Order: sequence, then structure tokens, then C-alpha cells
Amino acid sequence: MCGILGHAATRPIKDRDALSRGMTCLWHRGPDDSGVWWSADQRVGLAFRRLAIIDLTAAGHQPMAGAGGENVIVFNGEIYNYRDLRAELGTKGHVLKSASDTEVVLAAYREWGVDCLGRLNGMFAFALYDATRQRLFMARDRAGEKPLFYRIDEHGLRFASELKALLSNPVFPRVVDHDALDCYLAMGFVPGDRCMLRGVNKLAPAHALTFELQAQSAVVWRYWQPPPFVDAGPDRSGTEALLADLEPLLEDAVRRELVADVPVGVLLSGGVDSSLITAMAVRATPRVKTFTIRFPGFGSYDETTHARLIAGHFGTEHLELDAGEASVDLLPKLARQFDEPMVDSSMIPTHLVSQLVRQHCTVALGGDGGDELFGGYDHYRRLLWLQGKANALPLPVRRVFANIAARALPIGARGRNWLQAFGSDFDRGVPPVTGVFDPAARRRLMAPSPWATTAEGVWDARASREGDLMQRATRMDFENYLAEDILVKVDRASMLNSLEVRAPFLDYRIIEFAFGRVPSDQKATATSRKTLLKALCDRILPPAFDHNRKQGFSIPLEYWLQRGPWAEQFRDILLDSRDALFNPAAVRGLLDGQRRGRNNGERLFSLVLFELWRREYRATL
Repeated sequence: MCGILGHAATRPIKDRDALSRGMTCLWHRGPDDSGVWWSADQRVGLAFRRLAIIDLTAAGHQPMAGAGGENVIVFNGEIYNYRDLRAELGTKGHVLKSASDTEVVLAAYREWGVDCLGRLNGMFAFALYDATRQRLFMARDRAGEKPLFYRIDEHGLRFASELKALLSNPVFPRVVDHDALDCYLAMGFVPGDRCMLRGVNKLAPAHALTFELQAQSAVVWRYWQPPPFVDAGPDRSGTEALLADLEPLLEDAVRRELVADVPVGVLLSGGVDSSLITAMAVRATPRVKTFTIRFPGFGSYDETTHARLIAGHFGTEHLELDAGEASVDLLPKLARQFDEPMVDSSMIPTHLVSQLVRQHCTVALGGDGGDELFGGYDHYRRLLWLQGKANALPLPVRRVFANIAARALPIGARGRNWLQAFGSDFDRGVPPVTGVFDPAARRRLMAPSPWATTAEGVWDARASREGDLMQRATRMDFENYLAEDILVKVDRASMLNSLEVRAPFLDYRIIEFAFGRVPSDQKATATSRKTLLKALCDRILPPAFDHNRKQGFSIPLEYWLQRGPWAEQFRDILLDSRDALFNPAAVRGLLDGQRRGRNNGERLFSLVLFELWRREYRATL
């Protein structure tokens, strides 16, 4: 796991110190080594910070040149099938000098060109300069586990693993993009290739880019997408048939992701996903370290009893770590680290967990992806229930009812989002039941300036039109919430502590299995969720395991905002008369609602994190 950055231009680049400044900002992503490479004509510079995981020797140093020296790469991530590819490339005459997966990517590009992406199984973001073609080739993994920001302007193409590396240039433009901010306030994240800063893009998951130096032109394309569901009939879509295929797939994914030349552990919460990962890890290696985090003083957030059951059953080397107190003073640090603000206060415990686990290992396996692929979120069950109720009334009638509820109920009132969703067309698209601020609330927040709301159009355009509601909802979460919230949170929080977190459920073979083979009723129904994975739990986990519990990884934010330092800090930041962005009256309404027991904690968190981020990076509207 590493940090990469670079600059490619039509003319020789004069500000060569920019890469050094950017590398300093990425130190946490790679404290073990660093390197800078410049092309002979000074038009391309690549820089790298290394967290050594595979091949700890100097042979794994980057930027790395391929055989012949015409191709040079900076690579962030892991290729889990690199040994298989190495053997195949050896039969084609490629001689590799290191044990690094990075060199395998170089050889794969030399053999197959940009089509090498279809052969890579892993999490990655890389940039490869092809001197023969005068072309920079960049790509990002299928699920979006590894980040890549870039900007193309008259100075060429600049890219980095984290936005802060680009912002280390004092003259780098930093104007907030209107549509991105509206999406953030509506969805809780900035989706797809958009970025909070105007003129900057994220390379979207499963996308690649080529930048031609001579023409100074770029082409972006999608090289993979989840397959459509194909009903294979009862013989292949029944529970036992699906489990017969899923179990070895998951076992193989975990086995591959345990490969490392540094200590590896498993993040064990005691829930379905992490317990299954632990069970498969024990099959692959006799010694498995598992870690569970306690939050002293908050018993409802303590999962140690459930984790102990799994650890004891499988005989793992189990450590229970105390997270300690989550201070409000962490917020400026996290706002600086997260590049773009994100509405997810669980970034705080994720950071604390990463900090503790890093003291014991360099790589940890987690259960991310299980909910989106196999129907684990409670809102899937509730959506299906609401769809059943909606069928009794015509859509125009339901829309009138939903509009009345939106006007009558204050923001943060329990169930308000669901009453608004009652007016949705459940036969197409995906109702935004997890939304943060609706259009009227966003206009109030940005008043007195007029504010055009565009996020609903973006959301609708990103929704799949294929399949039933369950298929559309899980695909929506996979390509949006997972990619832009969960995986961003895990990457930034873990890499801030120089810890690599891997997600076996996001092996592309399991993704394709989940979307292409698993029927909706094997994921969730109006009365159940995660049906297929629970059946796998019944097969391989101890009988006492409770697979019906669902404990999100969170903090007692609602409680903290009632009084004390969190409430005081939030108020001070949001009502700062010198620099506050959001309408004070709207903010006071949210704070007052929170004191009255309304569900505004994450909404207030979203505004605070944005303000801290904006001030840290001196971004303007």
C-alpha cells in the first residue's frame, strides 16, 4: 500500500519541486521508502511513497522501470493473483527480477497493453508512462478501494493518491464545485468522477485513462462493470447450489489476501461478514490474529462477546483493544486527511481502530462489501416493505401524501425520509431513503444566496434501470455508498496510520457472483436480509452464533451532541460569525431539533466536517 503522484505535460516541467512537496503530504501512505523519476525530456515526473508489503527488498523500489526501460510505473495496491500472472508471463518469455507484484503489472502491460486490466485481481490505482507511445496510462480497481485524483489543464495532467498532495502547490485552484457540494449535502459524499474542487476529477472505480503527451488529450473509459443478473433456474439458483459455489470462492479470496511479507490480522467485530472472513482465514493458515475493539463506557457499542465466540471456536490469537476516548479534537485532523468531506462519523472509530491495530500488524482483512453485495443493510428490507404498501395506492396520490409529510414534519423527525420515499416510483430508480438534506433544506442552508439543487438529477442518472428494486438498490449502494463512503473511510483512516486493509468480499469474482447469480430473495426480503450469507454462517460458524444482529460501526454522536465539548465545538464552528458558510437560522434549527431528540447528528456532522475541510484547504465558493 502506497502513495503515488505525478505530472505529465507537453513541454518540459520547470517546477520539479512540486513532486517533493506532494510526497511529504503522502508520508503516512508510505513511510518505508520513497522515490522520484523524471523522463529524459523532463516532460513526465513520477513520485512514490512505499509501505512495504510484498518483497521488502530494494527490488520493490518505485518508480519501477520495466524490461527495456521504456515503461515506468508507480503502483498503489495489491494484485492478489500476481503469482499466477507471473507464471503465465514466464511462459511467454518475460523474465522478472523481483518478487514484487508491481513488476508483474509492468510485464502484463508489455504483453497485453491496456487489456491487462481484465487480468488483474486486486485493489489498485496506478500510473504507467509508456515512453514509446508518449502516453500516460492510469487505472483504478473495479470496486474503487484505492483512490486517484487528477486535474488536466494548460499545465498538463497532474495526479495523486490524495487530493492534499495536489493542494501542496500553493497556486493550485481551490474553488468548490457547486454540483459536488449539492451532492455532498444531499447524499453525504461526492459520487463518481466528480470532486469537491472545480476542475479536479476522481478516476472512477473500474475506469482507466490515457493521456497523450503530444496532443495533450485524454480518453477515459470503463473497462469493467457488474454483470446483469441472469436467472439460471432452480438447479443453479437454489441456496445449496449457490453456497457450493460461494464457499470456495470466498475461501480462495481470503487465502490470496493473506499473502504478505509482513504480519497480517483480521478485523473481527463478531458480525456475519468478519466472522466468515475469520473462518476462511483459519482454513488457509494455522495461525490467525484477530482484533476486536472496545469502546469503554458505551456498552451498546461493545461487540467483544460476539467476537470472543468466533475467536474461541476457531482458536485464533485474539486481541481485544480499548479504543479510549474519541475527542472532538480529532475532527480537524480527519478533515485534513479525508481530501473531500464525507458524512460518516464512523470515520472516528475507524481511525482509532487503525491506530491500535497498526501496533500489531501492517495488513488487516475486513468484511467490507458484504452488505452491498448480499443485501445486509436494514434499509433494503424496509424498502421492500414500503414497496409492498405503495402498490395499494396510485403514484400521484402517494406523491401528494409524501409532499404533505415533507412540509409538515421537521427535518430530523423519525421516519421523515421514508414518508418522502413513499412518493417514489418503485418500478424504476432507487428512492434516496438514506439522504442527508432534501432540496428545500439545502436551499435554506445556503440562503440568502439562491441555490440550484442538482443532486437529485445526479442520483437518478446513476441508478440502474435493470432488474427489480433489490437489484437496483444493491447496485446503487455498490457503486455509490460503498465506493464513495465506506472504501474512502477505510482507505484514508487506515492509511493515516500506515495500515493496509484488504476486503476479500470485493474480489471481483465474488462481485460478479453476487450480481450475476444471486436472486434478490436470496439477498433480502421485506422480513429478512442477507439470506445467503446467513445460510453460509449456519454451515460453518458455531451454532451459538447470532447472525440476526446488526451492529453498525459507530459512535454515540447523538448522545454527545446533547451537551458537553462536542455540542459546544459544533456550535462554535457552525455559528462562527466571522467565517460561517451555512445560514445561521437553518443551523440553529438543526441544533434545536437535536436537543429535542430529532435525528440530526449526522447532518450536523456533515456541516462541521465541510467547514473544517474548507478552512484547512482555503477553499472558496
